[in-house]
Amino acid sequence: MSDPSDPGEPPAGLQLTTAEWGMWQAFRNGSEHDLSSGEAELDDPNGEHDWGPRRTVRARVIALLLLHGPPALLGRVASLHLTGAYITGKLNLSGGTIEPYFELRQCRFEKEVLMPEAQLATARMMNCYIPRLEAARARIEGDLHLARCSIPGGIRLTDATIGTDLLLNEATVGSGRHIRAIAADGLNVSQELQASLLVTDGEVSLRGATVGGSLFMYGSVLRNRHGRYALHAPQLTVDQFAHFADAEPDRSRLIQGGATPPTGTYYPYSNPGSTRRRTKRFECTGGVKLDDGRFGSQLVLDNARFQLERDQELSLRRVTTPELCFTSQAPERGVVVLSGASVENLVDKVGSWPKDERLWMAGFTYQQLIHRGHFSLQQRLQWLAAATPEYSPGPYEQLANVYRNSGEDADARAVLLAKQRRRRETLPLAGKLWGYLQDVTVAYGYRPGQAALWMAVVWAAGAVLFAADKPSPLKEGESPDWNPVLYSLDLLLPVITFGHDTARNPHGWYQWLAAAMILLGWVLATTVAAGATRLLRRQ
Repeated sequence: MSDPSDPGEPPAGLQLTTAEWGMWQAFRNGSEHDLSSGEAELDDPNGEHDWGPRRTVRARVIALLLLHGPPALLGRVASLHLTGAYITGKLNLSGGTIEPYFELRQCRFEKEVLMPEAQLATARMMNCYIPRLEAARARIEGDLHLARCSIPGGIRLTDATIGTDLLLNEATVGSGRHIRAIAADGLNVSQELQASLLVTDGEVSLRGATVGGSLFMYGSVLRNRHGRYALHAPQLTVDQFAHFADAEPDRSRLIQGGATPPTGTYYPYSNPGSTRRRTKRFECTGGVKLDDGRFGSQLVLDNARFQLERDQELSLRRVTTPELCFTSQAPERGVVVLSGASVENLVDKVGSWPKDERLWMAGFTYQQLIHRGHFSLQQRLQWLAAATPEYSPGPYEQLANVYRNSGEDADARAVLLAKQRRRRETLPLAGKLWGYLQDVTVAYGYRPGQAALWMAVVWAAGAVLFAADKPSPLKEGESPDWNPVLYSLDLLLPVITFGHDTARNPHGWYQWLAAAMILLGWVLATTVAAGATRLLRRQ
């Protein structure tokens, strides 16, 4: 291809159409080239209307402008602003360096867009139909906007680097012939990743991705009916917030995908004149894997709906975050896994957790519990029981420590008592019998008031029995006056003595009664003393 005499003219033999010539001149001028008809139905890039040659431009011409475009007119900045065009052929920018800014709106691509290993400043394709987008290892200094785009063949952003924001708000992405709708393993986004109201059909993979700001998925719908995971994001790092929650009016600024207000964010009630709105919920059909994730400020799963199969998981293994907000709807099937996770604040509610043996949280640590609504101690113990179908002391001790650090010592003792009762189920018959005896008498030492009551009962029973048969004195004339009440108390209290027990000598089975009272006294008195010590320590 020979160079034209005028550097602003297209190469000889390119034979631009009218639509392409207008685009060429608009590029040099830095102005918008609008090929739309002005009618919403006819301008829908997902529609079936034939746009015809008046709105058709070749992908080859666009690539020429972006890679080797003509110089700008004096006082202008060369850039591509194209609206309502039908782009034929394959737009191939692979490995290229693209300096001009480009923005495509309401365009329909005939074939995929290829940008692997390309370097560019900012790319904005909004409300476009793109069969597939390939941008693996691309280096984008500014934003990548794909808001409201329809991409049935999927997006590939593996190991791509985005200097500011990645916007996928209100996009619809399929997987085509591939397994993944969005393949973005190793993606690095310096600021925010906004994917609110995103609809995907296929796996969204963010394994090892890094987000320097926040990740927002408000009202998004992720589906993968033919694979194990709908969201596969182990080792995901988000420096600030990661939100998987409702699309609400207060969050509208985080959902907008451009200058135009988002469509489909809020839906009016059936009454046309009503100003009331309802929100759109985050939904996920398929497994979720966020194992080994790091979230700098907060991980929020609020009012989300997870539809899992029996062999699928909502997995948060070894997640680390200052605050985990788990206030979603409990999945009807599948398993919720928190094993090894470490958080400071756990915000939850009763209805978020599976009630059967589908909750795993061995090694899960948290420092403080924050309830949404009523969450009683009995319900919290049921939560632990669901998480430990096989006895494990760790979850009980963790919960007891949290209660104790919050000053709720009675609840902490109740949790530890429940732990001992669960442990008793794993013991052989002899251990179970001894456990039942400890439970009935002293509640394993966690209810000192119960031990004090038993002491009073044994004391009264001993006084009655010894009153019926007075033991003989060891030395006549040297023993204190007979008092069965003080004699029983002397036998029952360890260490302390009133001189009655050492001055009398019971006979027959009364000797066994005296020995039993001494043993019971040691057990019950030490339990009461331990409870009193804990009370004094708190005060």
